[in-house]
Amino acid sequence: MLNKILWRSRATWKNIELGPSEPTSYILEAFSKDANHLKVNLAIDSYRDENLRPWILPSVRKAEELIINSDHDYTPIEGFPEFIKAATLLAYGPCSEISEGRVASIQALSGTGALRMGMAFLHQYFPHSKTVYFPKPTIENHKIIARDSGLEVKDYAYYDQNNKIIDISNLLFEIDAAPSNSIIIFHASAHNPTGTDPTKSQWEQIHEVVARKGHLPFFYIANQGFASGNPDDDVYPVRYFLQQNTQILLAQSFARNFGLYGDRVGLLSVICENKIECENVMSQLKVLERPFFGMPPKHGGEIVGTILNNAELYKQWRKDLLQMYTRITENRSKLVNKLIDRGSVHDWNHIRDQVGMYAYTGMSPHQCHALMNFKHIYLFYNGKMSLSGLNDQNLDYVAESIDEMTRYAPKYKYS
Repeated sequence: MLNKILWRSRATWKNIELGPSEPTSYILEAFSKDANHLKVNLAIDSYRDENLRPWILPSVRKAEELIINSDHDYTPIEGFPEFIKAATLLAYGPCSEISEGRVASIQALSGTGALRMGMAFLHQYFPHSKTVYFPKPTIENHKIIARDSGLEVKDYAYYDQNNKIIDISNLLFEIDAAPSNSIIIFHASAHNPTGTDPTKSQWEQIHEVVARKGHLPFFYIANQGFASGNPDDDVYPVRYFLQQNTQILLAQSFARNFGLYGDRVGLLSVICENKIECENVMSQLKVLERPFFGMPPKHGGEIVGTILNNAELYKQWRKDLLQMYTRITENRSKLVNKLIDRGSVHDWNHIRDQVGMYAYTGMSPHQCHALMNFKHIYLFYNGKMSLSGLNDQNLDYVAESIDEMTRYAPKYKYS
């Protein structure tokens, strides 16, 4: 009898199939195994300094010194209070929604966790629609989050692949054609993966359609400060929609702009009609969060809260942010200039026009495979590359390789 029980326990998982590889992890694993001395990693999701090392922001260093004697007790279920207040203000600025107590904000596990919380909340409490519209292209994991939350996923036109610009006419047409009261995902700035954002005028056109159709905008921002170097400018659409009295949801990540990738610092906020509604929403957000992870981790939120609530540290953080933005922007121009100098047969100026941490090159999956297999340059299969993986030591090689692969890649064969 005992042997039979043991046999059953060992066979419990025998029918589970091997899950699909996560594409980015697969690329990074291949890079780590590559022994070629010329290899370049442009598939990293975190910022690197000129020496291609992770950079701890000086403002973060100083904040850690200030909280070195802080305890490690639990936070409240909603998160670290000083962080929540400051992070909400960073997104919305001084506004009546905050002063009147109409913003329900809860700490989450970075932007991904904030989206997951938001999707779960919408599935349970948004009565008008269970369909979420994502820009095409978008971060594929976000669609998985929506589906896992019980929501239906659809796309709307966003990027004109041929002209490398916002496909504004089709964007407006498709969100207008969506059923009234639909949930629409917008990237507030530094759209991932394209790095191409609507202009202020285009955002105003988008808002007109959203308001007329009664859609619910759900903004996502993971790069506040990386689009323009100014965190206030990078939340223009969020603040504009609020000025027009449009209720929104917002998922914030503090991984890139504070360099706190492993600390998983995020915030979900919901704009409400009045204070009583906000209290009700907040109570239900806490109910939703409890079975997800109990309460959020304290350390990262305490760092961000300390920086945003300290005038000297906030000033240093703005310098740190500008330093990262400047290096990435300079790498954009350097790469495009080197491709032009080589006489590339392609127009690469769209890379110069993009914003954020990435370049959406327009290269095909075949060309990306060729770069990895023959030139040991690792990037995302959709042609996206991390500009912080470039420096003065590898720029010439990367430009030479891109030029060669985009001229001759069809001649290269790979398995």
